[in-house]
Amino acid sequence: MKPLLNRCIVASFHRFCDSTIQRSSALPVLLSAALFLPAAAVAQSLLPDAAVTRSSASGQFTVVGASQPSALPPGADTSADLVRLEPALLAVSAERVKKPLWRELGIDASTPWRGRIHLVLHPAESPDDQVTIISRRFSDVWEYRVELPDVLPRASLIRALTGAMLLELANRGNAGDHSAEIPAWLTEGLSQQLLAAGNPEMILSPPDKAVNGLPERRTVAVTRGVDALAKVRPVLQGQPALTFEQLSWPEDAQLRGDDGGVYRASAQLFVNDLLKLNHGPEHLRAMLQMLPDYYNWQLAFRSAFVNDFPLPVDLEKWWALQTAGFTSGGNSISWSPAVSTARLDEILSVPVEVRSAPTDLPAHDAISLQAAIRSLDSNRQAEILQAKIRDLALAQWRMDPQFAALADAYRRTLASYLGSRSGTVSGANYQPAAPINNNARDIVEKLDALDARRLVLENSIKPETPAPKPR
Repeated sequence: MKPLLNRCIVASFHRFCDSTIQRSSALPVLLSAALFLPAAAVAQSLLPDAAVTRSSASGQFTVVGASQPSALPPGADTSADLVRLEPALLAVSAERVKKPLWRELGIDASTPWRGRIHLVLHPAESPDDQVTIISRRFSDVWEYRVELPDVLPRASLIRALTGAMLLELANRGNAGDHSAEIPAWLTEGLSQQLLAAGNPEMILSPPDKAVNGLPERRTVAVTRGVDALAKVRPVLQGQPALTFEQLSWPEDAQLRGDDGGVYRASAQLFVNDLLKLNHGPEHLRAMLQMLPDYYNWQLAFRSAFVNDFPLPVDLEKWWALQTAGFTSGGNSISWSPAVSTARLDEILSVPVEVRSAPTDLPAHDAISLQAAIRSLDSNRQAEILQAKIRDLALAQWRMDPQFAALADAYRRTLASYLGSRSGTVSGANYQPAAPINNNARDIVEKLDALDARRLVLENSIKPETPAPKPR
């Protein structure tokens, strides 16, 4: 049995070697590029022998101050982007970051925490010193040590705190020795959301200078509730948003922000749009809980969002549609209720060819999804239903809101059926009614209920008044 002291995972936020941690004061804080590799060489106590400050709100955070103040030149921390950290204020700041982060993820503020987060300060050598996180399991509880310079950019501090809190959330039910791996886009996207929607008092720092004997502290004013994506829009209008594949495997320059902020802007938009999905926060939480079970976080993502994106191509199409609509400034044309009705009817019908006799030419007709499920073999069903799921996902973003919600309900129902159905039958021809299994009976009943709901909605729509003819 391995000693608990060696059950240690180190996250240094830039590129790793397999056996050593590369440190460089020239690299910025790259929390979202976390990799979690076992490193028995870092078998050290999470807390040094020093007095600590503990956060009073929840008690989850402890802060150890730097042995001496930073050697940065006087005035280097008066920049609007840089903050100087002191233990008591950092403990309060951590609690203030946690509250909106939990709100974004739909977590009740009273939910108890499992792992303590230790924030250990050291004198900053430059404004872009790196941040290191060490995750270690003690018995059945994971704890975290976050090594921070005492002067760093505000965004880097929020990114570090966000990453540590996501790790604590993901590892709560983790009984193994493998720590969760938080994807870069999630840490980056959530931290950018907090920065955009936060207030100037979320991060506290000591006064910058004294004027006439009175301490003064520079405050950055942030307008709340206007547009969390205001800074994202000009970036992505100038350059295309990154694909999901590019978000999944960022390069060091992108994580440093040397790409003009495209990675950070794309990650924030991606997270923002995921959270807007039905049950989006719930699915993100489910993904975090599944992360310790996988060495590849993408598997956890697919499992959590399987109803939204049954196939990888569904995610790609959804994301392409989201970015296109966003960069167009939201000026894409929405369909009227009448057009939405016609488009939904078209999607929910299945074209077939019918022959009255073997020698007759085929006649074109259409059947309902229920008839297709009753009559077609499994392979043909899967082909048709996957196409319908994609069509519904693409169409719902242009439909009238009431029909968009209905289209989403149809899409989820079909995706659930494809995910639960087992067994296939060879062949792809339209056949007479065949025996129907329990899963098929269930899906047919659900589709019948949705059809009844659709009929009520269609009957409630007032006929569109034609435009008056010019005289």
